[in-house]
Amino acid sequence: MELERMKGTATAFLVGILVLGAQLSSASENGDSREKMFCSSAAVYRVFQDDEFHFQLLRQLSVTSYGGADINECLITASRIDPGDFESWYLEWFAAAESVHQIADESLEKGHNVSARDAYQRASGYYRAAEFFLHGNPVDPRILQTWGKSRECFRKAIDLVPHPVEMVEIPYENTTLPGYFLKPDPSDQPRKTLILQTGFDGTAEELYFSQGTAAVERGYNCLIFEGPGQGGVLREQGLHFRPDWENVVTPVVDYVLTRNETDPGGIALMGISMGGYMAPRAAAYEHRIAACVANGGVYELNYTRDFSPEEMYALINYPDEFDAGTREAMKNDTSLRWSIEHGMYSFGVDTPHEFLIKSQEYNLKDCVQQISCPVLVVDSEDDWMMPGRAMQLYDALESPKEYMLFTIEEGAGEHCQMGARRLSNQRIFDWLDETLEGCQKGS
Repeated sequence: MELERMKGTATAFLVGILVLGAQLSSASENGDSREKMFCSSAAVYRVFQDDEFHFQLLRQLSVTSYGGADINECLITASRIDPGDFESWYLEWFAAAESVHQIADESLEKGHNVSARDAYQRASGYYRAAEFFLHGNPVDPRILQTWGKSRECFRKAIDLVPHPVEMVEIPYENTTLPGYFLKPDPSDQPRKTLILQTGFDGTAEELYFSQGTAAVERGYNCLIFEGPGQGGVLREQGLHFRPDWENVVTPVVDYVLTRNETDPGGIALMGISMGGYMAPRAAAYEHRIAACVANGGVYELNYTRDFSPEEMYALINYPDEFDAGTREAMKNDTSLRWSIEHGMYSFGVDTPHEFLIKSQEYNLKDCVQQISCPVLVVDSEDDWMMPGRAMQLYDALESPKEYMLFTIEEGAGEHCQMGARRLSNQRIFDWLDETLEGCQKGS
């Protein structure tokens, strides 16, 4: 009976509060439920009632203002998708991508370079979206095929953009990390340089549209890279996430400093989503970084941090039963299913309990006091994926720091301000401009 009770408790816990995506019924800090918040502020643009599908659609729509999508192409595609059906999601986004890809090829063949660029950019994003939910079967050949098409389209597009974009390979241990070096013009003039990285599930190509272009518009160089567990490093090289992210970022800083375009006193690091753990972790050890942005801030990734003693006991002592209960719960919860499937894929494990236990290694408690550069901790009022993580980081920091909250009222309350890209970049880059100016004056 005790075992059965603990199994049930653990499963219910995962369904109820797994912070990557299963907090569908939890209350916010001010006492309003997520359902109530949607009724008051977000229902007008909610296409899917399924939270995960809603968020991923909003994510694709977010890059519209930087040329990574077109609104009605996305909405028409979404209208054809069966809610909560991963296969339907793949088929419809893949069809949309193929259609736009054909437009791009035809435009390029006819010499319509601007039209080709625009279509390649959109096709890249739609292929990325199509591949997103395929990771429940890591050997599914469509993963490499579809992700590869996304990268192929993006690389065709960057040959046609008005600013230089260079594909780079960054020396890292016994291999290299892929990236893109963006700059405002072809000169080698030393400039502030932003190192930009994604998090749990993004790609370097996606970051070009969400923050990379915004950096170039403001006169920055921008190095976008992928590390272990991300993008092509995961899919092609088979390297999984590691908690000691400073050992990933230090080679990246080394590389940036080999370039004449880099002002050594103006290097900033920005991490998005789970990158909000990675960037501060790296900054604790890599003191050539002049400013750090964590969007959203993460003090500890640890997905078991709120487990009760009983739940931890079940996780550790009855892993098979725990996994069986979790997989049963995944059948009825899109966010839980995707979070666990992608977590196992990107962390390099085979079971839910292994993923959850590995997540415990990702925390800043032993190094946060070593951060010396200014840190911007970004938070979103309705961040249901990592609630409370940003303020926990802000409170722990001893370096110069600022807490920046985006709200539901201003349309920026989603995780990483999804759906409010221009507003998010305006406030974050304004802080970065002012902070780096102060660092350079003081150097």
